[in-house]
Amino acid sequence: MFQDRVLSGMRPTGAMHLGHYHGALKNWVRLQNEYPCYFFAADWHALTTHYEDPGVIEQTVWDMFVDWLCAGIDPTKSTLFIQSRVPQHAELTMLLSFFTPLSWLERVPTYKDLVERHAEHGRDVLTYGFLGYPLMQAADIMIYRANKVPVGEDQVSHIELTREIARRFNHLFGREKGFEEKAEAAIRKMGPKKAKLYRSLRQAFQEQGDEKALAEAQALVNDVQNLSLGDKERLYGYIEGGGRMILAEADALLTETPKLLGLDGQKMSKSYDNAIMLRETPEAVTQKIRKMQTDPARVRRTDPGEPERCPVWNLHQVYSDGNTKDWVLQGCRTAGIGCLECKQPVIDAVNAELKPIRERAQRYEEDPTLVRNIIQDGCEKASDLADETMRDVRAAMGLNYS
Repeated sequence: MFQDRVLSGMRPTGAMHLGHYHGALKNWVRLQNEYPCYFFAADWHALTTHYEDPGVIEQTVWDMFVDWLCAGIDPTKSTLFIQSRVPQHAELTMLLSFFTPLSWLERVPTYKDLVERHAEHGRDVLTYGFLGYPLMQAADIMIYRANKVPVGEDQVSHIELTREIARRFNHLFGREKGFEEKAEAAIRKMGPKKAKLYRSLRQAFQEQGDEKALAEAQALVNDVQNLSLGDKERLYGYIEGGGRMILAEADALLTETPKLLGLDGQKMSKSYDNAIMLRETPEAVTQKIRKMQTDPARVRRTDPGEPERCPVWNLHQVYSDGNTKDWVLQGCRTAGIGCLECKQPVIDAVNAELKPIRERAQRYEEDPTLVRNIIQDGCEKASDLADETMRDVRAAMGLNYS
């Protein structure tokens, strides 16, 4: 159907830590070698919860981009941009809001939990913008017709909502005047042999629900070179008995990521003061890990402990090989090793991982215009692609006044 394209973003929270690196950035680096990728700073999303203190957003955006780049995101392979620099996001969000039922937004599983959590920190998020947060997320994805979105399990419901909104849009606005006639004309452009195959595959899907036939028909349409994008959209929709497929239905791209906890065993977060930042100096990394609390049972060096009760064990699970983990389990439970000995392999592994990141960061820290130029180019590229989508959306909704 649509070209494979990955879309993901982060709210600007400033410099990144190891939790961000293992939870998202390492996966992004891998994905950019497999698909066209679009990664953005979600500054409008940040305003849904931090509208009373917007001044911090601008600087945190640039700090975040530096860390993305030094973590290995390659601007020759990935498009990096700022959400608010592509105003088409706001336009599509508004147009989608005209037909998205309010109940769809209210049933998002995380909505009530997040309202309560922010209230505990003194933030009032009972606002139109916060309720519409998932709708803007959907627009962020659909504006680029992205069909692959890397998320964790807790975000799958947001992707399903995006798919429902895309289906509703295509159902409401894909049935253009003379749709069947235009679809039949597009079939004839495929040539006799491919047209016959398309019709048989369409019939197999519509009469028997043959998913394999659906996939084959979609691939067939995608491979025909002499069809316009509009004709392909019609034929995609015609296979399923609907209208044009104007907006793509994204799939959640689930990948296993190690759960890296903070230095105190809680979720890693700057606000908890338990994080190791990506540009942390070797000395700071060493000091932070050496100061980590360990199993309370190990009061003295000769006291045996239990790694499962120790926050350092979580770091070993991410950074250590099988032999080292066996050494830790045996040594801790028999008091054969001390806590500082146990921490040293983790210190060495973390510093080894961060060394190339620190080195790449130096050029961006010395010349901030490098980052700004990369983002400016990315914003222009993203805007061009968003324009293509919005032209089709406006035309489908009767807003094309040319």
